[in-house]
Amino acid sequence: MVTKIQVEGNPAFARIPPWVQAKLRPIAIEKIQQVYDWIENECVPAERIYKAQLKEARWTTPAIVTELRKKAKAQGLFNLFLPNHFEESPGLTNLEYSCCAEIMGRVYWGAQTLNCHAPETGNIELLAKYCTPEQKKKWLHPLMNGDFSSAYSMTEPDRASSDATQVGIKMEITDKEVIINGRKLYGNCKYNDEMQIFILMGCSDPNNKNPWNRHTTLVVPANTPGLKQVRNLSIMGYDWAPEGHGEYIYENVRVPRENIILGPGRAFEIAQGRLGPGRIHHCMRLIGQAERAYELALVRCYEPRKKPRGKFIGEFDSNIERIAEMRMTIDAMRLVVLNAADTMDLQGNKAGRYAIAQSKIMVPNALLKVIDEAMQIYGGQGLTQHTPLPEIWTYARFVRVADGPDSAHRHQVGRDQMKTAQGFRERAEKYTARYKELCKKWNLEPEEFWGIV
Repeated sequence: MVTKIQVEGNPAFARIPPWVQAKLRPIAIEKIQQVYDWIENECVPAERIYKAQLKEARWTTPAIVTELRKKAKAQGLFNLFLPNHFEESPGLTNLEYSCCAEIMGRVYWGAQTLNCHAPETGNIELLAKYCTPEQKKKWLHPLMNGDFSSAYSMTEPDRASSDATQVGIKMEITDKEVIINGRKLYGNCKYNDEMQIFILMGCSDPNNKNPWNRHTTLVVPANTPGLKQVRNLSIMGYDWAPEGHGEYIYENVRVPRENIILGPGRAFEIAQGRLGPGRIHHCMRLIGQAERAYELALVRCYEPRKKPRGKFIGEFDSNIERIAEMRMTIDAMRLVVLNAADTMDLQGNKAGRYAIAQSKIMVPNALLKVIDEAMQIYGGQGLTQHTPLPEIWTYARFVRVADGPDSAHRHQVGRDQMKTAQGFRERAEKYTARYKELCKKWNLEPEEFWGIV
C-alpha cells in the first residue's frame, strides 16, 4: 500500500501544491509515481530514437511508441484520463489525473504511449458517455485497448469556427443510412493506417427553428467510399506526423444510420459533454511542456562552453530575473489548471465552465511567454532542432486555438459576468442608502460617488 509519507521529498510530487497532495488517494499517488518513472525512464531518453524512426517512415507510428504502448498497457497505465464516474475508468478524479497529465506533457508524444493523448481522450469520453452498449463494443473498447486511433471532425474551412451553430456539412438521414456531403478541416490524417474512425459533427436539420437542434454526431469509418483526404495541414510549418491534421472532402459518403450517436439533432449536447475535461487536458500537458522548457533554460544558464565575458549566463542579473519570472508563471498557471480540475470534480463540468474557460484562456498565453524566454536564453540555437523548444512553443500556440479560440471563451466569461452586474448595482445602492443615513447622523452633506446618487 502506498502512503502519503512517500510523497515527501519525492521528485514526482515536487511541484504538486500541498492542498492537492492532501486530496490524493493511495491509488493516485501510485499512478503519479508510475507515470513519473515512465516518462523519465522510458520517454525522455527515447526522444531522439522517436525522431530517427519517424524519418524512416513519416506517416507510420514509430516502433518505439508501439513497443512502449504494449508495455504501458501491461503495467495498467492506459486511459488514466477517463473520470472515475465511468464504469470503464481506471479510477482517478480529474484533479488526480491532472498531476499525471502534467508529467506526461514533458514529452510531446509521452501521453500517446499511455493512450492519454488528443483526440483520443475526448473521443473515448464521448463514446463512454453517449454510446449504446453495442456502439461501445464496436468503437469504445477497441480505442481503449489501443487497437486503432480516431479523429474528431468539427471545424470547417467555409464557416466561422468560433460559432459551431454554423457547421454546415450536409447530413441526409434516411431510414437506413446517412448521406454526407461537404468539407472539413482538422481531424487526424488518414495517411496513418492506425487512424480508422472519424467522429463527425454535421448539419442534419438545417430548417429547425432551434439552431442548437440542427446538428448530428456520428461515426464514419476512415475507409468509407467518398471520404477523401485532400492534404495534410501544416501547423506553423510542422506536419506533426505521424498523426497530423487533415483537410477532407465528403462526397456522397454513406454510413449506416446506427452510426448516429445519442440521436439526430443532439450534436451540441454531445459536444458540450466532450469539451469539458478535454478543454483542459491540453492545458495540463502544456504545464509539463513549460516545465521542460524551464529546465532546458536552466541547463543553458550553466553551460560551461558558453560564457560571455567569462561568466555563466545564469550569473547575469537579467537572466536571474527571467528565470524567476518563468518559475512564478508556471506555478501560477498550474494553480489555475488544478482549480479547474477540482471544480469539475466537486461541481461538475457545467458548473465549472468558468474555471475551464479561465484555464483555456490564461494558460496557453502565459506559457507561450515562458517558452519564448527559454528560446531567448538559448539565442539562435533555441530556434533550431537542437532543442525541442520550437516544437514546444508551436504546441502552446496551437492550444490557444484548439477547442475554441481565446476570444470565444473570453466573450462567454464576459457575458456570464455581465449577468451579475445588476446584483452589484443593488448592493452599491444599499451602500449609498446607508451612507446617507450616516451623513444625517454626523451632520454631513452627502456626495455622489460610484455614479449612484
